Order: sequence, then structure tokens, then C-alpha cells
Amino acid sequence: MTAPIKLDVLSDPICPWCYIGKTHLDRALAAEEDHPFVIEWHPFQLNPDMPEDGMDRREYLERKFGGKDGAIRVYGQIAQHAEDAGIEIDFAAIQKTPNTVNAHRLIHWAGIEGKQNEIVDALFSAYFKEGRDIGDIETLADIADNAGMDAAVVTRLLKSDEDKQSIRDRDVHSREMGVNSVPTFIVGSRHAVPGAQPPELWQKVIKELREQAEGAE
Repeated sequence: MTAPIKLDVLSDPICPWCYIGKTHLDRALAAEEDHPFVIEWHPFQLNPDMPEDGMDRREYLERKFGGKDGAIRVYGQIAQHAEDAGIEIDFAAIQKTPNTVNAHRLIHWAGIEGKQNEIVDALFSAYFKEGRDIGDIETLADIADNAGMDAAVVTRLLKSDEDKQSIRDRDVHSREMGVNSVPTFIVGSRHAVPGAQPPELWQKVIKELREQAEGAE
């Protein structure tokens, strides 16, 4: 078996490409059960200056993409990519674009309990399938509870400033290191793989890592 290799993933739970990218990665890992990856999720906010309470999604998209036509064009392409990959996204259900600091704090705490992957999946599902506000403390506590975390502890932490500045600092650090879009996958602390890559690419990477490990034996 290949020695464990760290796969760091920079992502934002409101990023549709991150959702697509994780789905592709998961499919590759399911096909390569003896893959070497040990995965850790890291914060990157698409909108670090988003108001704490978030904002109306339509207003946000039109502002970001230069009007209604620009937003429709960009999200039409994303919707097509998701459909082609068999990924369910209900964009019409999403009413608000949240500030994701709290969601990233939850992902961080989930990592301490070995539940990061489960929480990331639940956040993507809540936002893209159910249109839930994943900036809301009660929503995040419910997601935590369903993953087997202590909802009362999570609620108390979210109502405090615990780890809030740390999340922002890590986001800034990633940008200073040259990351300017997500998802970004970093293999073995050395090779950056940007974007929502297809499962076939990940299977190729896993195969190459296996061959390198066998050659080194």
C-alpha cells in the first residue's frame, strides 16, 4: 500500500465549482479504494467582504457579474456542468448568499473530531440542494447535530468569536501564497491542482503516485 499523502483542499461551501470538484474527487476515490490521500479542508472565502448577515442572492450575483444577463450566462454554464456530471443543484431555492466565516469555523471544528468530510458534504447539500442559509447559527448547529457533533457546544462557539480571526488569517495566507480561485487541491504539500477536475484526472494522479511509491521501494 502507498504511504499516506496529504491532500489539502481550499474551498468555500457556497462555491458551486467546489461542490462539483468534490463530487468528482469522491467518485475517483470510490473507484480507487486503496488511494493514499489523507484529506484536510481549508478556508477560502469567495466573498471575504460579505456583510455578516449575507445579502440577497440575486442582488449579489448581478453586482458580481455586471447585471442580470452576466449572472444568467455564468450560472447557466455552471448548471450545465453540474447536470453533465449528474450533480443536483437547485439554484432557484437559494435566496441568500451568506457570509461563510461561520461555516468555515464549523468545518475547522469538525476536523478536530474527524468529521470534516461529512460536514463539508452536509454544507454543500444544505446550500445547493435545499437552499438553506448556511451562515445561520441554528442551521449550522443542526448540520453539526446530524453529523454527530454536539449542537449545544457548536452553538455556543458560533455565538462567540472563537477561531473567527484564525479563519480570516488562513484565508489571507492562502491568497498571499498565490491561491486566487477555488477549489484548489494541493498534493503532498507540493503540487497545486486548481479547478473542478474530472474523476479520470484524479485516478491518473493516484496511479502515478502508486508507481512512484513502487519505484522507490
